[in-house]
Amino acid sequence: MILFLLRRFATMAVTLLIISALVFFIIKLPPGDFLSNQIAELRAQGEASSAAKAEFLIKQYGLDRPPWEQYLVWLGVWPGPAGFSGLLQGNWGWSFEFDRPVGEVVGDALWLTILVNLAVVIFIHVVAIPIAIYSATRQYSIGDYIATFIGYIGLAIPSFLLALILLFYSNRWFDISIGGLYDPKYAGQPWNWDKIRSLLSHLIVPTIVIGLSGTAAMIRRMRANLLDELGKQYYVTAKAKGLPHYQALLKYPFRMSLNPFIADIGNLLPHLVSGSVLVSLVLSLPTVGPILLSALKSQDQFLAGFILMFVAMLTVLGMLVSDLLLAWLDPRIRMGGGR
Repeated sequence: MILFLLRRFATMAVTLLIISALVFFIIKLPPGDFLSNQIAELRAQGEASSAAKAEFLIKQYGLDRPPWEQYLVWLGVWPGPAGFSGLLQGNWGWSFEFDRPVGEVVGDALWLTILVNLAVVIFIHVVAIPIAIYSATRQYSIGDYIATFIGYIGLAIPSFLLALILLFYSNRWFDISIGGLYDPKYAGQPWNWDKIRSLLSHLIVPTIVIGLSGTAAMIRRMRANLLDELGKQYYVTAKAKGLPHYQALLKYPFRMSLNPFIADIGNLLPHLVSGSVLVSLVLSLPTVGPILLSALKSQDQFLAGFILMFVAMLTVLGMLVSDLLLAWLDPRIRMGGGR
């Protein structure tokens, strides 16, 4: 077990290193950067003093160096300008668009993003699993047809469109706003019990909106997996030996049908972050999605690079969790690969 974890941590470190290089150089592919574009605009407007300040920032953060050297400085393995350290030293960089450190810009958005995605993952599994079991064990029943219809509706409706519909009709019919993750009066206020209660109440709508399509997809896939397992000989034999129906169902076919979903945990987390950007914009959610979109549009390289690395970290951690859960859930899966 310890050797398995050590190998996985080494693989994760190499993976993150490769991802960091791809992230940095892809961000640098478009010509120019935030400060260079700002200098060109300031010079066109005749503001020489402001342009001189921007040029000073370029030298201060090493943006006049070759791209490979900028990457190593950003990573923290190459000496940078005085007072500047990289990611490995805990310095996430400076956001030129917001004129603040990256850590201050993302701030609460990081853990709010994790909270929203965790709520969505729990919602998907809590809702989809019972419906899928009911639908598979009662194939072609009225309940199965209703679940199938709801699944198709959930897959067909774009999340941002559902967010717009709920936002409009909740304001029109009930005169309430469902935007944001807490009431506007709590913006910028320290966290207390009232703010936490406001957060929990506002978390319901984005959880349903973001998780609806994933829930519908999971219902369809798990139903198909269960139907395939229910027809196999080991399940028929278990029932023939007198094992109660639901005990046989949960002990064997249900566990086997969970394997693909456990394996997808690593892909699910970044998918939720990237797929919820439009929903976050519509519902004014203070998550990292809108910040990332703004940073990419303005070529704010340190801010965009850190958020993309944050999503990559979620991916590799999700992969590790899925591997551990698979090894625990299915005894046929061996960590070391030996026999």
